[in-house]
Amino acid sequence: MSSAALTSPPTTTARLVVDTDVASFVFKWHPEFAPRYVGLIRGAELVLSFMTLAEMRQGAMGANWGPRKRELLETYLADFSVLHSDSSLCSAWAAIRSESVRKGRQMSSADAWIAATAMVLSAPLVTNNPKDYRHLDKLKLVSAA
Repeated sequence: MSSAALTSPPTTTARLVVDTDVASFVFKWHPEFAPRYVGLIRGAELVLSFMTLAEMRQGAMGANWGPRKRELLETYLADFSVLHSDSSLCSAWAAIRSESVRKGRQMSSADAWIAATAMVLSAPLVTNNPKDYRHLDKLKLVSAA
């Protein structure tokens, strides 16, 4: 059975798609995970899915952050490129959702958008939750988990 490949961190400048969990760990400086992921992503061109951008902002609203902390978040997010939805991304999302259903795997809409971003860019996805994506053919994963 084909599945997403867990790859080693890049050794040269590369493009990486950063999952919401990793972006959050680094922003909040999670004492265990942030240093691991900074080491994996340092020097790469970092890309977020529009979905990660939305999830990060939703998290700030849900936590009732004040203006100062929200501004820090926006400054942090501005360091990433963001891939917004277009026809190609929508087709990739549909294929990922179909593949997941065909394989009997539950996959959230948000995770499918993030995976689609990596697929469209032919870039590895850096995630702390590789189990959420392993069933996908052709998706490369990088994880410290």
